[in-house]
Amino acid sequence: MNKVLVSLVALVATTLVVSPGSAQQLASLETSRIVIAPPQSALARTIKSGLSAAYYGARPDTRAHEEAQRLYFLYGERHFEPIWLAEQANGTVTFSPAATKIITLFENAASEGLDPSDYLTPQIDAARLSGDGIELATLETAFSAATMRYADHLHNGRIDPQSISSLLDLKRKPINEAALLEQLARSNDPAAILMQLEPQHREFQALKAALANFEPSSAARPTPISDGPVLRPGNSDARLPAIRARLELAASTSQLYDDLTVDAIRSFQKGQGLEVDGIIGPATVAALNGGVATRREDIIANMERWRWMPSDLGDFTVFVNIPEFRLAILRNGQEEYTTRVVVGTTKNQTPIFSDSIRHVVVNPYWNVPSSIIRGEIAPAVLRNPGYTDSHNMDLLYNGAPVSPWQVDWTQVSPSNFPFRVRQRPGAGNALGQIKFLFPNKHDVYLHDTPSKSLFARSYRAFSHGCVRVQNPMEFADALMANEPNISRASLESMFGPSERWVNPQKQIPVHLAYFTLRVDEDGTIRSFGDLYGHNEKLIAAMGLDAIEPPAIVAEAETAPRELSP
Repeated sequence: MNKVLVSLVALVATTLVVSPGSAQQLASLETSRIVIAPPQSALARTIKSGLSAAYYGARPDTRAHEEAQRLYFLYGERHFEPIWLAEQANGTVTFSPAATKIITLFENAASEGLDPSDYLTPQIDAARLSGDGIELATLETAFSAATMRYADHLHNGRIDPQSISSLLDLKRKPINEAALLEQLARSNDPAAILMQLEPQHREFQALKAALANFEPSSAARPTPISDGPVLRPGNSDARLPAIRARLELAASTSQLYDDLTVDAIRSFQKGQGLEVDGIIGPATVAALNGGVATRREDIIANMERWRWMPSDLGDFTVFVNIPEFRLAILRNGQEEYTTRVVVGTTKNQTPIFSDSIRHVVVNPYWNVPSSIIRGEIAPAVLRNPGYTDSHNMDLLYNGAPVSPWQVDWTQVSPSNFPFRVRQRPGAGNALGQIKFLFPNKHDVYLHDTPSKSLFARSYRAFSHGCVRVQNPMEFADALMANEPNISRASLESMFGPSERWVNPQKQIPVHLAYFTLRVDEDGTIRSFGDLYGHNEKLIAAMGLDAIEPPAIVAEAETAPRELSP
């Protein structure tokens, strides 16, 4: 039985170990009192007997003992009356009306993108209703466990983000389980209560509706268009007949990228939110492969990622969708500003997490990360001690600048490099003229960049993990819309050789997110390439059947070599 006992709720801040048997008291830091009330029915006495056996049978100082104690106190507060079982006049035991309705939810869990087998476990089989006291206690507590598992999956998702990647740094959202169980037990509509736990965001609800209306025939896909060289108008390529078929143009065996196909590609790019340039690069190929038919597993995986997000994104917030290479400022869910961004490479991925922008730094220093120092700067300095000066950088030892010409470099190696490196403010600074800080353990942030040419590309994964903003001063102006004393003009007036910090009165939520499906206001679902492979890994972890090999975006375009975050 101990196997099915789960931790339902921490009822008090601290507890005294109390022997279950009669009315008991618990002390907490807030001196709250919890009374263990005596059972008043035969079924309640049966439940108490089973819970007592589990409690006494668990070895002290173990999780099983702690869980059994919590369950004992939870049910003890309610005279050990069951939440999910009901005793009929003839003495038979049945599921309560609330339990019956929740079982229906379990059976229909697939409509939520969940797996019914996670909740319809053997421990809650109706055959156990005719069992002895231990069986009934097991059934009661197992049903509570299944209900809390279902609630948690609605609220937080089935899969731990960290099991997909350590860079999916998303926080679980708490549930007051004791209050929820009591509310469900008293409710005539437990489904309405549980549905409050799922994301209320418009896009999640749209994906849920798309899942409900999904037809397997809509997922039929032609053979994926293969990777290859970037195609410009007038080029020839063997993939052109397949591309025309994908665009539903008249069939043709011509391998010439002609004007008709260019116009169709431009229309397709506009609909996908890509750069409308008529050039068929990696991002356009990925969109052609991912945008024709939305797979059921893609819908479910993106619903799961919405469950990982905070319930409240904020009334005024910054939302960066990595696969989309795009940033938006949202007010009450509506876009007020949007711009292109450059994100981390597949090797140096931008982490996924939520935080708050707290500082704006004008004329920033760039404190070079240790990974870039070891991999790039240290070897360059060892070859040429003048490297740091030529890149407007300071070599720091114990926090103080030192001249590279005074260092005995024969005693230094990339793996034994005792210096920190920072780049001084200036036109060539890797952070440009401004950065937007939300202090975090990943040491990433939003910032300007002198490498403006990369924003013209459709594929924009070229950074070491930070997010570069195409129009940083326009973004700053939109970001400071609620700040009476900060504006684009006031920030630009600070341009110069000295670093200047500005602290907004209100912190602004920022979300670095990863969605391969986005839903427009009109219900149109747009697909984006699985840049880092998170989507296919999640599909596999959820046990869903992928229709085709992973559509991971290949880093086919190369950026100019540069030092940058």
